[in-house]
Amino acid sequence: MTGAQELLDDAACGLARTSADGVFLYVNRTFCDWVGYGGDELCGRRKMQELLTMGGRIFHQTHWHPLLQMQGSVSEVKLEIVHRDGHTIPMVMNAIRRDGGGGPVHDIAVYVARDRDTYERELLLSRKKLEELVAEATRLQLELQDRVLFAEQMVGIVSHDLRNPLSTIQMGAALLSRGEATSNQLRVLGRVSRAAQRANRLITDLLDFTQARMGRGISILPQPMDLRATISDVVEELVMAYPGRRLVHRHEGASHCVGDSDRLSQLVGNLVSNAMAYGQTDGVVTVHSSVGQSTFTLAVHNMGTAIPAQIQPMLFRPMVRGAGDAHSGSGVGLGLFIVAEIAKAHGGTVSLESSAEFGTTFSTVLPLAT
Repeated sequence: MTGAQELLDDAACGLARTSADGVFLYVNRTFCDWVGYGGDELCGRRKMQELLTMGGRIFHQTHWHPLLQMQGSVSEVKLEIVHRDGHTIPMVMNAIRRDGGGGPVHDIAVYVARDRDTYERELLLSRKKLEELVAEATRLQLELQDRVLFAEQMVGIVSHDLRNPLSTIQMGAALLSRGEATSNQLRVLGRVSRAAQRANRLITDLLDFTQARMGRGISILPQPMDLRATISDVVEELVMAYPGRRLVHRHEGASHCVGDSDRLSQLVGNLVSNAMAYGQTDGVVTVHSSVGQSTFTLAVHNMGTAIPAQIQPMLFRPMVRGAGDAHSGSGVGLGLFIVAEIAKAHGGTVSLESSAEFGTTFSTVLPLAT
């Protein structure tokens, strides 16, 4: 055996030559060792396609053979060869069609692809698992969206339906207070009326929150208004709602602007409620209003514990309260969220400054003409 022949027989890959119809004409020792057959059992006796699985035979007939005839070569075709003992071996094959003198022959190089096959199988399994995870995440997301939408719709429906009985309670308390009632009865009626007012404000916040979360934002109806008179009226009403507390209003500049007076009254009411809940009980809560050349401002100031800087950016999110909240029963944490939404609807912004020395001020700056 020549050195060249020995090199071919012991090559790191399987080598074979077949006739055009697939009959083995030559196989090296490496190929024989891989498939479990001797060279004399293959050459002139068996065809290449006979060693393939059924799927491989179909591929050989429909793709391998036609491609070799049309383009003269095939590259990196992965097929499974059946070993003599029946187990299959994944192999990658390259073939070239040549003129063998007596007719065309196919020279084939074969590589065992167990590692590649394992990698591809793991890749397919990983892809399938990823697709399953994506499908499950999508399902959970859609389910969550449905639950959120249902919850928001239910909040809106229930809040809306609660307004009618609350209005009846308020009207009844007002009528009873006009009749002959003892001082004790009047105090009870006052508490009933204030409780109904708080509940009504809570319902208003819930309705606004539902509307904002469903993507429609808070609706406003901008009209020319007298800012000084509007805020003065609001403050007078709030003074009655917080007996024993000090609340003042200060105005600067002109009085006329364009905005939704009801929504701006709601904005001030929410800021004052926040100041009363978190400010010093013996301190003054001051409502500032001013009209400039292109903007107007509404601000509420109170003295008290400074709001930590790390939670300030979160205060305008729904359901967020200040640190050390001792007034958890006064609302559901929507007041400042509603303030931000009202300012946004007017094209304005809300800002916060808080320190132990100068107190806390929530300021809204709105365009003069919405």
